[in-house]
Amino acid sequence: MTTEEEIITVALCAAGSLITRFLPFAVFSEKRPTPSFIRYAGKYLPSAVFALLVVYCLRNTDALHGMHGLPEFLSVAATAALHLWKSKMFLSMAGGTACYMIIIRLTENL
Repeated sequence: MTTEEEIITVALCAAGSLITRFLPFAVFSEKRPTPSFIRYAGKYLPSAVFALLVVYCLRNTDALHGMHGLPEFLSVAATAALHLWKSKMFLSMAGGTACYMIIIRLTENL
């Protein structure tokens, strides 16, 4: 890409990011109540996204070869424990990922 195309691409990505962040404040004002569908989505979507990430991460786990899914199982357990302990999505995902990476690194030569 040329420099001009790169600048246009970055500007469009920045504009799209800003629009998605500011549009809800423009559409849902403080004067009107938030629609029930939006409240419902805000309540249940984080858990649904987390469940989708678990399925996505475990889809290629082979329980019949290698470590028999042990790194994955331990990492999911660590993620669940962190989430039950602190109830922070970012901490849970980062901790589970770190746990998995450490286990894989320690067992790569076994």
